[in-house]
Amino acid sequence: MPLPPLSPPQNPTPPPHFSGLLSPPPPPQPSGPRAEPLLPLAMGPGLYSDIGKKARDLLNKDFHTDQKFTLTTYTSNGAAITAASTKKNEAIFSEIQAQLKQKNVTVDVKATTDSLLLTTVTVEEFGVPGLKKIVTIPFPNQAAGKAEVQYLHDYAGINASFGLNSKPLVNLSGVFGTKAIAVGADVAYDTATGDFTKYNAGLNFTNTDLIASVTLNNKGDSLTASYYHLVNAEKNTAVGAEVTRSFSSKKNIVTFGTQHALDPSTTVKARYNSNGMASALIQHEWRPKSFVTLTTEVDTKAFEKSSKVGLSLVLKP
Repeated sequence: MPLPPLSPPQNPTPPPHFSGLLSPPPPPQPSGPRAEPLLPLAMGPGLYSDIGKKARDLLNKDFHTDQKFTLTTYTSNGAAITAASTKKNEAIFSEIQAQLKQKNVTVDVKATTDSLLLTTVTVEEFGVPGLKKIVTIPFPNQAAGKAEVQYLHDYAGINASFGLNSKPLVNLSGVFGTKAIAVGADVAYDTATGDFTKYNAGLNFTNTDLIASVTLNNKGDSLTASYYHLVNAEKNTAVGAEVTRSFSSKKNIVTFGTQHALDPSTTVKARYNSNGMASALIQHEWRPKSFVTLTTEVDTKAFEKSSKVGLSLVLKP
């Protein structure tokens, strides 16, 4: 009897335990440092001190022309102990700080070479989500103590502080708006003299890669406009500028700055202002949270003056 014709072979389905081997590999993840998003994911406009902060950090942070050494260690119960020493000109300033966190309470105790003992107690989520309470008590001058309350909401950020004495200085600031655009004011009132010692106002605009802000400071005597642009998030490349106009002296100060990551552990920054001061730094993270930073500053209008060099070493386990 003749055999029946064979049917064409069907494409077999791979067994389940081979499916992962036959599927294409996932795309490679980008390497190198990556900047944080300019638009926060779960926050509102922030506090008044956050207006223009990105540009200020770009133009000022880590530009030190002194010598600084910081060492942090941790005890078995989780307390962090930090010792820091700074040499500026011929003077040396040192301090030691202990920080202990327990649930939503943080206690900081700092002692300095100026015979000052400063204790700060911070309580997060103080009864209401987004509410923070901070109490600072210095010794021996307890009259300089201060109590502070911060509240962060999706559409507002409020900060209020007052001195712990009979005639305190009261400071109140508020920001209202969204993650993208916000307006705020900052006012200080001295109850001892009955005068307003400070009243400032600010406007902040945030895009996916750009932040622009304008602030009116010094009781309306100066106007500052700042700009921060994240050019490349993968390389943490950014540029920024700040312009300050003093109405009383009729003078302008313009500062430009930039930063770029050479590799995942090394960042360079540079800045220049209209007074002729040029600065540059290189910062290397040789282990997680441990940095060495080398800074130099030159007066381009007086090259006969020697340049300033700063060195900072931060060690954390």
